[in-house]
Amino acid sequence: MSCEEYFHPGTVEEAMVYLREKAGNARIIAGGTDLVLQLREHKVDADALVDLSAVEQLSTITESDGWIMVGSMVTHNNLASSAIIQDKARVLADAARSIGSPQIRNIGTIGGNVVNAQPAADTTIALMALDARVRILTNQGEIIKPVDQLFVSAGKSAVDPTSEILVGFEFKASGRGEAAAFMRHAKRKALALPIVNAGVWVKANNNLNAFEDVRIALGPMAPVPVRAKNMENALKGMRFKLSVIKETLSVLEKEINPRDSIRGSAHYKGEMAKVLVTRALIKAITELGGELNE
Repeated sequence: MSCEEYFHPGTVEEAMVYLREKAGNARIIAGGTDLVLQLREHKVDADALVDLSAVEQLSTITESDGWIMVGSMVTHNNLASSAIIQDKARVLADAARSIGSPQIRNIGTIGGNVVNAQPAADTTIALMALDARVRILTNQGEIIKPVDQLFVSAGKSAVDPTSEILVGFEFKASGRGEAAAFMRHAKRKALALPIVNAGVWVKANNNLNAFEDVRIALGPMAPVPVRAKNMENALKGMRFKLSVIKETLSVLEKEINPRDSIRGSAHYKGEMAKVLVTRALIKAITELGGELNE
């Protein structure tokens, strides 16, 4: 780790000017829980770091016209304790609460967790279940894209930390007949990366007895986080029945591709994915007041 400069801008505009001046030799740092280790191990290089912690606009959680906006520098702890997130996007609060230790949650940020581009990043899975969009400041101006378009491969993000700034995320607040849930399986409850994690969002019909719409996100079932869109389509319009969910798990099985790793075999991960998705759907249906029949 041999950075020569450390810049602490007060605005994103100042940060962008500095990145342009450094022409690819400076790198954005958020909480630093991943980047500092990567620098020490020489997995990434940078002559200078641009610390965004003083940019107040990136550390807020707001709601307007049915949309929730979360700045990229919001910490996991602030996500988990936010009244807005707990009330209208609990899946994200639960995901943030599951990350690391209290020390990591107090310094690690949602933007860093997503840009690190790990296929089982907990907040990424929750954001995909919420169908979130991401705002990115580039040299050509601000762009908006779906969060699931940020991932190139395991550990490689579509956001360039030497020339772009992830400003924040936006998603619709949960309304009547809507609920989401997050599930995680790891070797222990704290300080362990997930073997499998899942986030779901369910919208019920007016009678609260069938799927009007559904989203299912999973990790690590591929080199990047995945949406189980085939299973989603199989559930739409179907009644809230445990038998229906179990039948559509065969669809899920065909669209995921976990790999063997030190945390578990591909077969084990696939089976756990089916268990977690089932539990998450049951939890979401229960929370929105629906009745799940056999």
